Amino acid sequence: MANKPINDWSVYIIRCADQSLYTGVTTDINRRIAEHNSPDSITRYTRVRQPVSLVYHETLSDRSSACKREHQIKKLSRLQKLTLVQAGN
Repeated sequence: MANKPINDWSVYIIRCADQSLYTGVTTDINRRIAEHNSPDSITRYTRVRQPVSLVYHETLSDRSSACKREHQIKKLSRLQKLTLVQAGN
């Protein structure tokens, strides 16, 4: 995974300490989860809901596809997101 091509994008869902779900996109999933768990996290939503854990991710070939998929996931209900997470495991 250290030699992961830069053009691979991941759409991810993390579960926060308060059991809420957060969806985002990144080119480096491990770095991004570490950033979400950092006390200096730039993401206000997760900074106050740490620790977070990765519960789902998809790999897409480009940023546009990843952002479109992120938008689709964000429109899902909580129950639909939990079903997606369960199906992905």
